[in-house]
Amino acid sequence: MRTQDTQPQCNGGCADSSQFSIAMAFQPVVDVAARRIYAYEALVRGAGGEPAASVLAQVTEAQRYAFDQACRVKAIETAAGLGLDRRLNINFMPNAVYHPEACLRLTLASAKQNGFPLNLITFEFTENEQIIDRQHLKGIIETYRRHGFQTALDDFGAGYAGLSLLADFQPDTIKVDRCLVDHIDSSKPRQAIVVGLLKTAEMLGLEVVAEGVERAEELAALRDMGIHLFQGFLFARPVIGQLIPDHAIPW
Repeated sequence: MRTQDTQPQCNGGCADSSQFSIAMAFQPVVDVAARRIYAYEALVRGAGGEPAASVLAQVTEAQRYAFDQACRVKAIETAAGLGLDRRLNINFMPNAVYHPEACLRLTLASAKQNGFPLNLITFEFTENEQIIDRQHLKGIIETYRRHGFQTALDDFGAGYAGLSLLADFQPDTIKVDRCLVDHIDSSKPRQAIVVGLLKTAEMLGLEVVAEGVERAEELAALRDMGIHLFQGFLFARPVIGQLIPDHAIPW
């Protein structure tokens, strides 16, 4: 149980983001129907290009809140500096957010300072992170929506909760994990699961992104199912400090 004594004050200035030496890589989410990049996901890297796993391995439990805040600010600052005019997807750690409204202050201040529109920001939380308090996560999503942000459930199908999370609350987007996309063109079970997921998403009014797409056969099968938003190496790899343009995508 969270108590007042164990919560950081989250007043927008308590997170010492300077202790983290990080950069942001951007990977596009493409709309193949419109032949246009729909969004860019900001992915943390070390200042020297070190992979995310290496960076995250150095973050202690006591640093989770400050690290989460630092990543948000870095993503917004970098995206604004690059002139991003599409959606910006930012990963966040639900278990690092103690009070949703207070912990948004630094994000709001950074967006205002950099002139980045709030309605272009999507916060992604991953199903791979065990949700300790579902009511708390529901409160986070509702708070973010009040400020004009969207939310997305990342790595769907690979984590702890699956469909039961959608029964409790609905993000704006679900991102189908690579474990369901991998060789879906030749896997009847994966096809059945994704078709069922698409029906669920349709009934709930959710967008669906297929992530981890690496093969043209996977793309063709998923398009036949009705998916039009994709992310994966087939289209582009993440690039540090750059936004891949529409014309560079192999449509």
